[in-house]
Amino acid sequence: MQDENLPNWLPQLTAQGGPRFLQIADALQAAVAEGSLKPGERLPPQRRLAAQLDVDLTTVTRAYDEARRRNLLEGRGARGTYVAAPKVELTSILDLSMNTPPPPDGADFGDMLKQGLSQVLMRADSDLLMTYHLAGGSESDRQAGAKWLEPMFERLDSRQLVVCPGAQAAIAALILALTEPGDVILAEPMNYPGLRAAASQFGRRLITVEADKHGMVPGMLEAACRKHKPKLVYLNPTLQNPTAITMPERRRRELASIAKRCKLRIVEDDPYWLLADAPPPPIATLAPEQVYYISTLSKCLTPGLRVAFVLIRDPQERERFLVALRSFALMAAPLTAALATQWIFDGSADALMAGVRKEARLRHRIARDILAGRYSGAGDGLHVWLELPAYWNSLQLARAADSEGIAVTPAEAFAAGSGSANAIRICLGSIKDRGRLQAGLQRLSHLLARRPESFSAAVV
Repeated sequence: MQDENLPNWLPQLTAQGGPRFLQIADALQAAVAEGSLKPGERLPPQRRLAAQLDVDLTTVTRAYDEARRRNLLEGRGARGTYVAAPKVELTSILDLSMNTPPPPDGADFGDMLKQGLSQVLMRADSDLLMTYHLAGGSESDRQAGAKWLEPMFERLDSRQLVVCPGAQAAIAALILALTEPGDVILAEPMNYPGLRAAASQFGRRLITVEADKHGMVPGMLEAACRKHKPKLVYLNPTLQNPTAITMPERRRRELASIAKRCKLRIVEDDPYWLLADAPPPPIATLAPEQVYYISTLSKCLTPGLRVAFVLIRDPQERERFLVALRSFALMAAPLTAALATQWIFDGSADALMAGVRKEARLRHRIARDILAGRYSGAGDGLHVWLELPAYWNSLQLARAADSEGIAVTPAEAFAAGSGSANAIRICLGSIKDRGRLQAGLQRLSHLLARRPESFSAAVV
């Protein structure tokens, strides 16, 4: 049993919190970052702390070693272990604005790259890796895509898939292929900024449709179809960016039914499906002829791969899509596509995704504990949508957070219409070290508890 008289910087260790030595090291890092442990402060001897925590000595030794590796502690011989003077990385920006997968415990991307690329180079023709692939990926890449999408669709014909250099390129190519300048595209009021950027660049009109706690409202979609005669509707139905809402199956069926009646085509951007707890089936399984389905590896594995799979069932529309894609992005890089294919077939991608999912859920628990009553997430995915108290507005809060070394994204960045929610998006994966994430969330929690009038920026 843990000693009740623990140092105030150390939380209770839990079985769900990951390796105990990392829990201790993370708590040390958070305490240093927020100032409850100060440079020069002496830490308890390792044997005493081990006894207090009811763990073996090697656990505390590993924790102190990990903290030294992070430049948090320094040994002074017989005098003991002390908090080190802060390094630059402890005072740099704590970025909660970039929506990237968290690095799983034990993941060594350097080793994964070496092994994966060595297998690619052993098995592939290097000349083919260094030339143009204008057909939307090699046959093996498309087969890998079909395998990756099996949890959503079971069996797919790989010929119906196109390999793209990321979801943003896929969205842009679909807009170019399926609409004309001046055409209307429908979306929820809070949506992915990349959609608005592409629609604006190509001269399309983006019109919003009211959404509720389950996503886009069916009656409002039907009314918008009658009024605006749209060519496309964009939906991000699973752990929606930014609201983190997962649309229930009934709502998906209702929207699919309306799309069929109105002959409306759906772009289903679904980057988080594999990270969600028991997600409903994709809309593309409910209205296969109406839906163009996008699944990117950037959100569940790593952004550096720049690989997305797009399901387009009609061969003529697939060709139009490829023509549009070639006009600005040409193709996915064959080498990174081959690496993604290798990882999918040898199981590395599944292992990495399982690690990302586990780490993301652990980080959601950290956010829930620190943000207390303000946290409203479901515990999965990469981000949290945090509604603000009435005394803060989102732009004001984002500026105040920035002045305290924290980057968050205000609701205005996602608002397509004139109105906007009073909320911010918090991304849980962009800070590599869990301890620094904890420190950032604690700083943010303290800021939220203060009223704006008590906040003052430096004047020079």
